[in-house]
Amino acid sequence: MKRLWLVFTQAVTVALALWFVVATLQPGWLGRATLRTPAGITLYEAPGQASTGQEAAPGSFSPAARKASPAVVSITTSKAVRDPRNNDPWFRFFFGEQGPRSQSGLGSGVIVSPDGYILTNNHVVEGADEIEVALADSRHASAQVIGTDPETDLAILKISLDKLPVIVLGDSSHLAVGDRVLAIGNPFGMGQTVTSGIVSALERSELGINTFENFIQTDAAINPGNSGGALVDVNGNLMGINTAIYSRDGGSLGIGFAIPVATARYVLESIVREGRVTRGWIGVEPSTLSPELAQVFGVRASEGVIITGVLHNGPAAQGGMLPGDVVLQVQGKPVRTVRQLLSAVAALTPAVSADFAVQRGDKQLQLALVPSVRPSQRRR
Repeated sequence: MKRLWLVFTQAVTVALALWFVVATLQPGWLGRATLRTPAGITLYEAPGQASTGQEAAPGSFSPAARKASPAVVSITTSKAVRDPRNNDPWFRFFFGEQGPRSQSGLGSGVIVSPDGYILTNNHVVEGADEIEVALADSRHASAQVIGTDPETDLAILKISLDKLPVIVLGDSSHLAVGDRVLAIGNPFGMGQTVTSGIVSALERSELGINTFENFIQTDAAINPGNSGGALVDVNGNLMGINTAIYSRDGGSLGIGFAIPVATARYVLESIVREGRVTRGWIGVEPSTLSPELAQVFGVRASEGVIITGVLHNGPAAQGGMLPGDVVLQVQGKPVRTVRQLLSAVAALTPAVSADFAVQRGDKQLQLALVPSVRPSQRRR
């Protein structure tokens, strides 16, 4: 035993001696390098690594950012604003007619087609006289508004440039709470910025932002100027268009909302194909079914959407729908919330009969309604 102990101590001594020699003469072999600063301080630093420009550290999102960022643009708008005091004759008498002032705005957009189509928010370009787009490669171009959809707060722009970088559209229906996402945009006009976070919630609605709400909620930092920018997954594919934040002071509080790419794609194709987004409309006022409303209207239903108002001579009235009816299904698909009913009706083809299953009192009825085209509405 004594001999074994002697061999062990000798081996440890030799190993420590070798370590000391290597650490002194070749510290890079140990994963660090010795640096002697001008101030005479000895520091250790990681050895330099040759980079090809495409490598990324484990867990890094740089490949996703590198893939998506070139297609995200900065948008600058300007519009002439007339001084409202010009309407006052006394003001004009003393100060004269004041000329229009120029008001500018900032936002972001995403190039989704090599033909030059750009997705952004309607509130970014609403009322703008001039729109200028700045690409990540420093090119600039004037943009034309192809169409807008205030009810989803989306707008389609177009620029005329060659060799445009184009983002890859993903499938937002596959997103799950907890998935990693990146928000890319131009916050506060600082220039392109990438922030990361997770999907905090899906199908957020009844926020009072848009008519048709189905937001992706994320804690990736979204700030003023990010509106219209890209929300992408870890593969750099577009998942949504950043639209709004919950904030008390205008800054990010970790609650941001993005329009799913499926909605954005539908709006894009509709506007390019028809010049507008055509939605079905039946002329009713839907409300969330509650025990109180069920009692008031004398209806025996535990789920569905109750109709509290029907427009006179509207499609629903002509099809026999009455206040107090509870809509259970549209075209065979169940509806349980007001948002689901609005979306189901909007998806109907105008002038084509559609089946509605309703509960009236203690009876279930089948109504055939012929929807009209939903009237255009301004963004709230």
